[in-house]
Amino acid sequence: MRCLLIEDEADTAQYIDKGLEEAGFTVSWCRDGVDGLHLAAGASWDVVVLDRMLPGDVDGLSIVQAIRHLNKTTPILILSALASLDERVRGLRSGGDDYLTKPFAFSELLARVQALLRRSGMREDLSELWIADLRLDLGRRRVERASKPIALQPREFRLLEYLVRHQGQVVTRAMLLEAVWDCHFVPQANVIDVQISRLRQKIDKDFFPPLLHTVRGVGYTMCVNVNAKYCLFRLGDGLRRARAVARPDWSVSATSRTFSKVNLAATVRKGLPARFRPTCA
Repeated sequence: MRCLLIEDEADTAQYIDKGLEEAGFTVSWCRDGVDGLHLAAGASWDVVVLDRMLPGDVDGLSIVQAIRHLNKTTPILILSALASLDERVRGLRSGGDDYLTKPFAFSELLARVQALLRRSGMREDLSELWIADLRLDLGRRRVERASKPIALQPREFRLLEYLVRHQGQVVTRAMLLEAVWDCHFVPQANVIDVQISRLRQKIDKDFFPPLLHTVRGVGYTMCVNVNAKYCLFRLGDGLRRARAVARPDWSVSATSRTFSKVNLAATVRKGLPARFRPTCA
């Protein structure tokens, strides 16, 4: 979930940023109305949290009105020390979806953000994500495949979550930079390739089928693709080839997470370990 935070008070912004990051959000923070208006209008956000009173010529309500004039329905939570009834009504009538007065407890802010996302139809309330036998526990920030836990760093988890949420789609490097690194330019270093390589080693190295694929010249995709004439299976420390004849309609059941409609004839020297054998339905 991508959140735009527009707040001029550094302590307050860091307090919100830290809490939302721990809750699984990717937060972009700016401290003035001009930059906030530019980011709000020029990018897509799942939720916007903004302070009403901002330095400069552009205040929070002006940003809210500009977002609505662009026909954007992004949920907006307004933060303000102006706590009177008239001021709260004014903020909501300007296009805000909720209004939280300062000071506030972060638990209440998070609950309000989650409520806004539910009302907007976002899937923030999902507790877990699946692809094949890979499971992401979004609440506890844990990953396991074939019931085996996989230890990931926070950045690796965010990268994997983004890829799984967009499974079946080709995700470009620019999309990953913006969503995972909050970077709007292409860096010189191959940071994405390095992170992808590390992630692939952790989620695909000792499992079948591979889930993380490179689309040359474009980016990456997460999908179950076992429709191949030759598959590589890891046996101990070495690699052995297993020849497979498969029908083109291999698929994975979303409920049982087992291969279905498979006509598989495979031969492997010395046999294939049970953990690598697809379950045929």
